[in-house]
Amino acid sequence: MISDTGPCDHGPVSGIPAVRLTAFVRGHVQGVGFRWWTRSQALRLGLVGWARNTDDGRVEVVAEGARQPCDELLVALRSGESPGAVTAVVERWDDPKGNLRGFVER
Repeated sequence: MISDTGPCDHGPVSGIPAVRLTAFVRGHVQGVGFRWWTRSQALRLGLVGWARNTDDGRVEVVAEGARQPCDELLVALRSGESPGAVTAVVERWDDPKGNLRGFVER
């Protein structure tokens, strides 16, 4: 069972290098359940982080964990299977900050 409040289990402690993915998702992604859907995908993949609406109509997604699950989340964000309609996803990769627990909608 995947907890929505536990720390990331994919990282230096388990011997798997962790990453931080920040994705800005553009399209019809606000008011359609996109953040909730993103949270469910991230929890399924064992990631921690958050998703929030931005003032310019995008959704910002921050996820930390092993590279492969983060890549899988990015594929899901671009898949067209999410609520609404995604027109573009801009990604940025960084070192993890390690200060996240669970995955929340902000």
